[in-house]
Amino acid sequence: MTLRVRADHVVAFQDGGHVLLPDGEVVIDGDVVTAVGPRTSPNPGDEVIDTGASVLLPGLIDLDALADIDHAVFDSCWGAAHSVGLDWSADWFHQRRRDVLTRAERRLVRHYAFVQLLLHGVTTAMPIAAETHSAWAETFDDGVDMARAASKLGLRAYLGTSYRAGVRVRPDATGPATVAWNEELGSAGLADAVGFAEWLGALDDPLLRPVLLPCRIETLTPKLMTATAAAAARLGTKVRLHCLQGRFEWTQLAERYGRTPVQLLRETGLLGPDLLVPHAIYLNSSRYTTDLVGDDPDDDLRALADAGVAIVHCPLTSVRYGAALESFGRYRAAGVTIALGTDSFPPDLVRGMDYGVNIAKLVDGRLDAAPAGAYLTAATLGGARALGRADLGRLAVGAAADLVAFSLDDLRDGVLEDPIRTLLASGSGRSVRLSVIAGRVVVRDGVVPGVDVAALRAEAQRIFDKLLRAYSERDVLRRARPELLPPEFPAFRR
Repeated sequence: MTLRVRADHVVAFQDGGHVLLPDGEVVIDGDVVTAVGPRTSPNPGDEVIDTGASVLLPGLIDLDALADIDHAVFDSCWGAAHSVGLDWSADWFHQRRRDVLTRAERRLVRHYAFVQLLLHGVTTAMPIAAETHSAWAETFDDGVDMARAASKLGLRAYLGTSYRAGVRVRPDATGPATVAWNEELGSAGLADAVGFAEWLGALDDPLLRPVLLPCRIETLTPKLMTATAAAAARLGTKVRLHCLQGRFEWTQLAERYGRTPVQLLRETGLLGPDLLVPHAIYLNSSRYTTDLVGDDPDDDLRALADAGVAIVHCPLTSVRYGAALESFGRYRAAGVTIALGTDSFPPDLVRGMDYGVNIAKLVDGRLDAAPAGAYLTAATLGGARALGRADLGRLAVGAAADLVAFSLDDLRDGVLEDPIRTLLASGSGRSVRLSVIAGRVVVRDGVVPGVDVAALRAEAQRIFDKLLRAYSERDVLRRARPELLPPEFPAFRR
């Protein structure tokens, strides 16, 4: 059946970039786009969905897509003295660590997170979840459950299981954090990840592709990084590695290996066009590392660009932790591929793009530092380029039929100026009216078919409360929740 999706404003692809088509439509046959242009008369039997006063975009691509319910919600609120309790204590690492959630609960968390992504307009996701509440990291079974959850919902996803050889711990309440190591678990985790990648490839689901997802660079050994590069080359997969994102990483690598993050990426064979780096803020040319760089003669930004590395920029998460990309315009000018991610709740790329536009103004001191259109390009064509997918991120003949319509008719959106600027400045990911992935309608009028939202919310809250209680078990000071995670205001006294 032919599906015609119409909107007052369509962001079509023409002459190598996005263009604005008023009163347009996208025609879909099967899982591909067959026409983009002004509205035409439908043929008998065609299904027509008219989204009216909305802007119809290529589906958003989130390459650091939140896949849990307990990440950067409250851990970015505290000063250093208080936040020591949010790391693992040494005795938890050595003697008491366990999976806080059952497999069934972890499965529900992934389902909850994937529903959230769909409701916020994401059509292609590369999930990220914290290992805080795991006995170590993700397992093969976790990967299988993620694949089944994504497939059931119709989400296009790049999936892998996380692995690491070390974890950040607090030996005591007053000393600095350090990394505690278990290299056997690191090797086993990579083997699990490779096994899952092979399983997913054999599944032959056109919406699901494997990727290797090692954890943060400071939790990997050079041996594990080298093995990851070799495994990715053999499998033909991308690698996403969180690095260049904080001072702790820089100091740990300097003390242990005498290397900067980019130097270690180069030496282990990971620095190349198949590498995706979330955040990539702490370069040797940034103000965050001026006292850490030493005699490093290389330019990290030039090294990333020359190697073809893609960065996954997460504006909302970065600013929550008091950091900013220096700068969006500078990275673009250097030729670095910039994709976008959410990384924390809410998984709202529209809100993230608006933050990015305004942070760039502050960093560069210019109102035109990062236009809204440039950020939308990063969320679509940038993500497609990072994945090596010319069929994603665009509404054009032959492209994958992934698209999303955001409404612009809410009185709270104000009057319409430019549809893209209006969406970013006044709208949010919650404005999704319609989402289509590979020709399948996965969200319509803000509803994911077959999902009991009330029941899902209640179960997610129960699990989240269970996760919060577990923080006291890991806290080096073993503080109760009211002391460890105090409310913003004191309780009412009767």
